[in-house]
Amino acid sequence: MKKKSIITRVLTVIALGLLLSATIVASKTGASDAYTPDMSNGADNFYKSNKVTMKKVEFKNQYNMKVAGNLFIPKGLKKNTKNPAIIVGHPMGAVKEQSANLYATKMAERGFVTLSLDLSFWGESEGHPRNAVSPDIYAEDFSAAVDFLGTRPFVDRDRIGVLGICGSGSFAISAAKIDPRMKAIATVSMYDMGAANRNGLKHSQTLEQRKKILEEAAEQRYVEFTGGKTKYTSGTVHELNENSTAIEREFYDFYRTPRGEYTPKGSSPELTTHPTLTSNVKFMNFYPFEDIETISPRPMLFITGENAHSREFSEDAYKLAGEPKELYIVPGAGHVDLYDRVNLIPFDKLESFFKENLKKK
Repeated sequence: MKKKSIITRVLTVIALGLLLSATIVASKTGASDAYTPDMSNGADNFYKSNKVTMKKVEFKNQYNMKVAGNLFIPKGLKKNTKNPAIIVGHPMGAVKEQSANLYATKMAERGFVTLSLDLSFWGESEGHPRNAVSPDIYAEDFSAAVDFLGTRPFVDRDRIGVLGICGSGSFAISAAKIDPRMKAIATVSMYDMGAANRNGLKHSQTLEQRKKILEEAAEQRYVEFTGGKTKYTSGTVHELNENSTAIEREFYDFYRTPRGEYTPKGSSPELTTHPTLTSNVKFMNFYPFEDIETISPRPMLFITGENAHSREFSEDAYKLAGEPKELYIVPGAGHVDLYDRVNLIPFDKLESFFKENLKKK
């Protein structure tokens, strides 16, 4: 078998929190006219609320890169008082308009100041090349969000929590390990982006397969260094067929249909969700659960679906974390279900977790 075909097959088992095939972005994009997305269980990714005011904001991280966000403030909030706040991170390969805004809006309705952000290299945030992977900078973005919120006159800097969805769960944990200002940490449908790329789901990827990916990425660096075309990897497939896997269908239903599709300015449907190949291998050096126990005694909540293909990552983190900690399993829910299905997302649990752990001392 040719080396290139082996690599292509290997890459079909990895990725983002999106973990799908498509090593190279497919030539056709967009959802089929005949495809009807599954809008069951209250799927409402683009939810808006008349109880909340949303304002676009931006701030710099320590690398002097602009981080873009949406600030959500409950109407009637007393701005002459100090209030608890929550930072919300989007799934890996997504942008704040996908899942993060929904969570931020719903939690703002429950009385919290919330901030959804675009990770660097994605959405409206700065960073080149676009769609680059940098776990260290992603974690820094969460700390920069604390800088921003902690300097708002209506936010209590001692009561700031963080909520990471999918890949952002691992980035939030990475940030919280070195930033004690994050007082309560929750994750939803978390992906350990390091383990997912090193090992695949349920350790389905061999060391030899990993090395093939590293070899292709290393050779591609020469191509791009000498002015060649950027190569993208993983992400969500652009078409379904009779051979599409259940995971491919799950992500396609969200990212490639009106249910959750969103193309930020300056990008294109061909590139959304796809990181660059040469940068994506940096995840193989990413170990967010190392020293996770040092976050204790700050509380941690891991939310995952009963049927989520990513459940193993929340379970692994829970085993390693120090007290206090909780693993919350949502009955009947899959991975992407917890992106936007408001009838399944346990907002009451999130509210009680943050209210208890961000209350005034």
